[in-house]
Amino acid sequence: MSAASYIQSLWYRRSFNLLTLLLMPLSWLFGAVVALRRFAFRVRLLRAESVSRPVIVVGNLTVGGTGKTPFTLWLAAQLRAKGYVPGIVLRGYGGASTSWPRDVSADSDPLEVGDEAVLLATESGGIVVAGPDRVAAARRAIERGADVVVCDDGLQHYRLARDCELVVVDAVRGLGNGRLLPAGPLRESAARLAKVDAVVLRAPDPALAIPVTTRIIAGVESMASFAVLPTGVRSLRSGEERPLAAFAGQSVHAVAGIGFPEGFFATLRAQGLGVIPHPLPDHATIMPKTFEFGDSLPVLMTGKDAVKCRGIDDPRLWVVAARAELEAVQASKLLAVVENRIAARLAAELH
Repeated sequence: MSAASYIQSLWYRRSFNLLTLLLMPLSWLFGAVVALRRFAFRVRLLRAESVSRPVIVVGNLTVGGTGKTPFTLWLAAQLRAKGYVPGIVLRGYGGASTSWPRDVSADSDPLEVGDEAVLLATESGGIVVAGPDRVAAARRAIERGADVVVCDDGLQHYRLARDCELVVVDAVRGLGNGRLLPAGPLRESAARLAKVDAVVLRAPDPALAIPVTTRIIAGVESMASFAVLPTGVRSLRSGEERPLAAFAGQSVHAVAGIGFPEGFFATLRAQGLGVIPHPLPDHATIMPKTFEFGDSLPVLMTGKDAVKCRGIDDPRLWVVAARAELEAVQASKLLAVVENRIAARLAAELH
């Protein structure tokens, strides 16, 4: 286990830990910087910049995976079904491009624009723009025809003015020990949740998520929940598709270079697979030697990892497809919140 993974594991333990306690002075300093920065934007010492179309920010408070990417794909698909042309913008973390913002397609090089950007373009089939400057990326998405901007992981990017904020929280892990970085997983205080438009909870069973999280998060009026469910597997070499159940009862290697690899492994185990786990750092570079396990067992991976394996000719490699699913009533209520914010922005522009 890497040092970063070890520290993250400590963040989500409920028991006392000396290391996180020793890190508390740094957390206080981090919190002061975060608070000062937010104050600077509030009093306009630092200025947020608006773009010409409504902006919906999908973010999180914690470091590590919460299911934000599948939820972003779900939201973009729902907006498209309602007649909008959503454009997804994101930082392009891990991309080595020297020129930003970058238009992203399914054929883009993840080494240039980042693995999450390519995954979003592949799965959404729509407008995706990557760039560290979210304002420039949003304007580029609008130039390409977007009439609403969905900003993936931009909650703390205050320079981009927004009309709606949705925060994704893992209902199982919650907010960890509730401390700010580096003594805990929080990028901002938990009190920030009371100021967003909705909290969206990821849980294995959406029906159980709300009761669980009422014990974790207080003061949030609008909540919905979703599950990320596997829909099948696809061979990276041949394109053959199978149900995930086809691997039930078998031993498989599972590779995951995501924020919370154990979540992927747990999903496979729940389907009856014998998982040999291989966690990688988030956004890890993947090469043929990554899969040198000394046997011919199938290797299953996430979609985010699969976009980095196009040039690897190995019949053992399979990608697990998954999608976010929301209960119908909760989905309707959440979309009503989003559409109300879009309508308010458009109405304000008419006046």
